[in-house]
Amino acid sequence: QVQLVESGGGAVQSGGSLRLSCAASGSIFSINTMGWYCQAPGKQRELVARTTSGGSTYYADSVKGRFTISRDNAKNTVYLQMNSLKPEDTAVYYCSADVKIGTGTYEYRYWGQGTQVTVSP
Repeated sequence: QVQLVESGGGAVQSGGSLRLSCAASGSIFSINTMGWYCQAPGKQRELVARTTSGGSTYYADSVKGRFTISRDNAKNTVYLQMNSLKPEDTAVYYCSADVKIGTGTYEYRYWGQGTQVTVSP
């Protein structure tokens, strides 16, 4: 099994910054894409940013220029640096990882438990 443990959420004022971390552990052969999603109350979970093992990145338009995703492959950890936060960024943030387990034959997507980010005006 694989576990993703997130940390770094919290409450900040508009314009502030937070850094989220997500560490994967368990029976990991390799990790392909790692990403961050957010889910606000009453809304569907949506992609915020993702990065591949080769370093390619994608950002939702709403966070371009404000958020930066990075990863440490040696530590199986992905980060999300969130700057210039806005009240509309308030949501539960989930990390995801596409992991090949065991001998590497099959790939599964795993999710973190979620961390709350609250931005006040």
